[in-house]
Amino acid sequence: MLFNSFAFLLFFPLVVAVHFLLPARARWVHQLLASYAFYMWWEPAYALLILASTVVDWAVARRMPTVDGRSRQVLLGVSLLVNLGLLFSFKYYDFANAQLAVVLQALGVAWTPHASSLLLPVGISFYTFQTLAYTIDVYRGRQEPERNLARFALYVCFWPQLVAGPIERAGRLLPQLRDLPGWDAERVASGLRRMLWGLFKKMVIADRIAPVVGAVYADPEGSPGWGFLLAVAMFSYQIWCDFSGYTDVALGAAKVLGVDLVENFHQPHLSSSVRDYWRRWHVSLSQWFRDYLYIPLGGNRVGPVRHTLNVLFVMALCGLWHGAGWNFVLWGVLHGVIIVAEVRTQTLRDGLVQRLRIPPAVRGVLQRPITFVLVGITYSVFRSEGARHWWTLLQRLPEGWDTLTPAGTLAFAETVSPGPLWLAALLCLLPVVEGLQYARRDERIRAWWSRLPFGVRLWGDLALLFAVVGLGEMGAQAFIYFQF
Repeated sequence: MLFNSFAFLLFFPLVVAVHFLLPARARWVHQLLASYAFYMWWEPAYALLILASTVVDWAVARRMPTVDGRSRQVLLGVSLLVNLGLLFSFKYYDFANAQLAVVLQALGVAWTPHASSLLLPVGISFYTFQTLAYTIDVYRGRQEPERNLARFALYVCFWPQLVAGPIERAGRLLPQLRDLPGWDAERVASGLRRMLWGLFKKMVIADRIAPVVGAVYADPEGSPGWGFLLAVAMFSYQIWCDFSGYTDVALGAAKVLGVDLVENFHQPHLSSSVRDYWRRWHVSLSQWFRDYLYIPLGGNRVGPVRHTLNVLFVMALCGLWHGAGWNFVLWGVLHGVIIVAEVRTQTLRDGLVQRLRIPPAVRGVLQRPITFVLVGITYSVFRSEGARHWWTLLQRLPEGWDTLTPAGTLAFAETVSPGPLWLAALLCLLPVVEGLQYARRDERIRAWWSRLPFGVRLWGDLALLFAVVGLGEMGAQAFIYFQF
């Protein structure tokens, strides 16, 4: 079920109303039923996958404290095999088959890969990582096993964050699900306001950017180099407004129900480096890879060569997590290469700044646009249909700059959007959204806003609502991260 759909407009108020009418002890059971109904709205049969993963990890974790040594490792292996096996079967089987066919053909063996007819279950990468985090934490002795299977099932499939995160840890989410609070007007209003802000970012910004970006990527030969750069910059905003918009709705809906989910974004466009970017973007995934892969591999506590390999390996897997394609792997590797370069040149850059006597504030101002450009270029790989398609786009960069004239700009705008004025208005709106996002996170501005009269704040909320209703289009575009 999409957050930007009419079905959700019926689902959400109904679930919330029943939630607050029920006694405290029954609320979590109601949320479990609502979570499975939410997921089964898309494809009922695939709820069996979540159930299988849930039962296996619950049983494995319950058994772990009673055994030690190799038996615990076997139990952990069962969890990894089942969860990653399901993920591979539904998400990576066709990709692996195609690569195997290429290798065999290179060796002179003629073999046609069998294509799977399985649909990719929505959110499988997210809930797989969430339940694996629980099993690994129990294995390490950092998490007590949950004794109640149904309550553990709610942790795995809690509907606000089921299909696109954030990826929650059991130690943080399970205690909240055991004791869901009753009605609190201030908390409910805050949650609804955040949901509205998320829908604004998704429906008014991301969905309006999507056709512009899509037109350029669909016809690389027909777009000038400057048009491609514009699409690269706009996609950075599209994917941010789309994904963080989903997260805002998820966190807001959970807050209405009395659950605080982890923040998944910390103003990534203010990043001063690509390393800093991954501390701000998709935080729950970054921390998952850090805690369960990067640190166990040795992290930065090893020599330079090993550290470089660790970073490249983890970022390549991070790219592969996003999609079964070489463009995603390349995207991750490029981020890894930039991160390694940042680490290796840190001392050199610090020395240069000191010699040139560049003030810290000026250095920060310079670093942010450079980071935005680097991240945007790598996202062109992410958005492309493959490495070959991306290379075609890059070859267009030197072309068509003679069309960067008023007439050429108007012609390009007519090609990729409903009209020049529409595109200009959208481009002017992007920095406004960035500023509003910053204002929403700034404690001083939030305190100032809370002191305003109720009527003023109400009109602000109504203005946002009217923008969503008047400028947004219900269900026009699925959330980008639903495909992962």
